[in-house]
Amino acid sequence: MINTTGWNRLRYTLYAPLYDTVAERAFRRPRRLALEQVHWQPGMRVLLVGAGTGLDLPWLPRDVEIHATDLAPAMVKRLVQRAEALGMDVQAEPMDAERLDFPDGYFDVVVMHLILAVMPDPAQGLAEARRVLKPGGQLCVMDKFQADDRPSGPLRRGFNAVTSAIATDITRQARPLLEGAGFVIEQDTPVLMGSLVRALLARRP
Repeated sequence: MINTTGWNRLRYTLYAPLYDTVAERAFRRPRRLALEQVHWQPGMRVLLVGAGTGLDLPWLPRDVEIHATDLAPAMVKRLVQRAEALGMDVQAEPMDAERLDFPDGYFDVVVMHLILAVMPDPAQGLAEARRVLKPGGQLCVMDKFQADDRPSGPLRRGFNAVTSAIATDITRQARPLLEGAGFVIEQDTPVLMGSLVRALLARRP
């Protein structure tokens, strides 16, 4: 199975020119519903991890401080262009989600949309999200997940060898990942394709 940081940086650099064509319309409603679950307050400091081309930006409040990262510089470049077109002040830079260059307890909200099913080590990515969140801070997740109450079967695991290399892992389970990282899940809402795509809101205790 190919799923490394280097491979992901390369393939998302290649995907960048076409990413919006594939992901904007398909995930527009799930993004909005996920972000509506967050308890927003003016002045919050927000981090978008694996922010891609910035498709979350239209659904964010205008009175918060926004930081955004993505592994691929080509994605970050397009995010900056989108932010400028929307008239939004966003601090964006290339960064590995598994090694965030921010201080402990720096953010009120961390948003992880369509990244936990992509990164090589989602447990490490969640550990970093927890580290940079303030106590009581909110984690907003939206992604494709295997059902929590049963493991993946042989067929799904076999198919995953292909999907994880070119798109996304289809065997990861939301609750075991988030709870294993020390988060308390407050909301868990199916938002697309039955319960395949879910929006979860969790807190750092």
